[in-house]
Amino acid sequence: MAPARFGTDGVRGVANVDLTAEIALALGRAVARIVPATAFVVGRDTRRSGTMLKAAFEAGITTEGADVVDVGLLSTPAIAFTAERRGLPGAVISASHNPFGDNGIKILGPGGSKLSVEVEAEIEAALTAVFSDPDVAPRRPTGFGIGTISADRDAVDAYLDHVADTLEGRVLDGLIVGLDCANGAASAFAAPFLERLGATVHVMANTPDGTNINAGVGSTAPEQLAALVLEHGCHLGLALDGDADRVIAVDAEGRVVDGDSLMAMFALDLKARGRLAGNTLAVTVMSNLGFHRAMEAAAIHVVTTNVGDRHVAQAIDADGLSFGGEQSGHLIFRSFASTGDGLLTGALLCDLLVRTETALADLANAAMSRYPQVLVNVSVPRPSDVTSAPAVADAQAIAAARLGDDGRVHIRASGTEPVVRVMVEAATADLATSVAQDLAAVVAATADASRESDE
Repeated sequence: MAPARFGTDGVRGVANVDLTAEIALALGRAVARIVPATAFVVGRDTRRSGTMLKAAFEAGITTEGADVVDVGLLSTPAIAFTAERRGLPGAVISASHNPFGDNGIKILGPGGSKLSVEVEAEIEAALTAVFSDPDVAPRRPTGFGIGTISADRDAVDAYLDHVADTLEGRVLDGLIVGLDCANGAASAFAAPFLERLGATVHVMANTPDGTNINAGVGSTAPEQLAALVLEHGCHLGLALDGDADRVIAVDAEGRVVDGDSLMAMFALDLKARGRLAGNTLAVTVMSNLGFHRAMEAAAIHVVTTNVGDRHVAQAIDADGLSFGGEQSGHLIFRSFASTGDGLLTGALLCDLLVRTETALADLANAAMSRYPQVLVNVSVPRPSDVTSAPAVADAQAIAAARLGDDGRVHIRASGTEPVVRVMVEAATADLATSVAQDLAAVVAATADASRESDE
């Protein structure tokens, strides 16, 4: 069995095929060998395979002599907060926004932060060693040396108290909120928490059964939330994903407000209140050209990173920044959290509306104007090989010249799925669509040629 590899956000794949109990156990052993700690905080989302993989991973940790603090079913940001509160590394058994049949293991460093690429490479090497000879040194501990597993029953309450404190005593009285929990890790506590802050909440997708996580709901499918918002006359809607580390909003008219618009609104507000460190924020290469133009007009600097909230978090820490995020809805408020947090972002967005007495649509429209953006996913067996092919590079250069200063092209291999993502922005939707389709055809043809040469 081939060892698993880290992608954009941990080790991920089809549960019991790409990510088996054997791999999870071995990964637990490898992590315990490379990340120095006496204990690890471990939790999971609502997927059917989560209990199996968590049990195996925890067995690997304890086999190497480290203890486990098991927080059970909990969101990624809550697990990261617990790790930070306890000063421990941790792990999240989740595949985020992927379908329920997938699963993953995300490793958090001490304090709840994402691991560096270098540390992940060390873990991969240790994982290979475990697979090649499970009994190779270091010798397995025995007796009192074997690790133990204990529960942290205060993790949820401590996390929610922390999020509530970020509002500095303000409440959400009078606000009507639509909430989509994606049948994920925050299903049990997200709505009661917003109600605790004073909001009236109409909630959906909060009855997980192990198989319905992200099933036509959540941050990647906000259509049902939009209908809920319109039905109940909500001021806004909030769509979490399966592990609740991201959020996408919906305004009172049912229009989607994505991470770029949210970041623009928050950046302007933070700057106005003197809370945007360095007058700078960090985003990924996927952020809309309209976002960059809006920040330039507001004299706010932007640091651009590769895709992945880990890269955003590293840029934030490296430059001493306080804020950043992704178009997908991963927003990092570094003063409050070490990772993206959908519930925290949602609470702060509600607070922004109440503080400014302004509708979400008005805030979003004032913050930025969006360039039409088209994203095409092309399924290919080896995405990295395709994106590095000369034919794809040549096609991308031609497309960029065609768009000029009023457009942008970005082609990348997904770190979580076997696809190449082709993103095009242009002055018109028709032009963006045309260019994206042309590039997708080149990507597909290149993949077919590569496949034929292998046969």
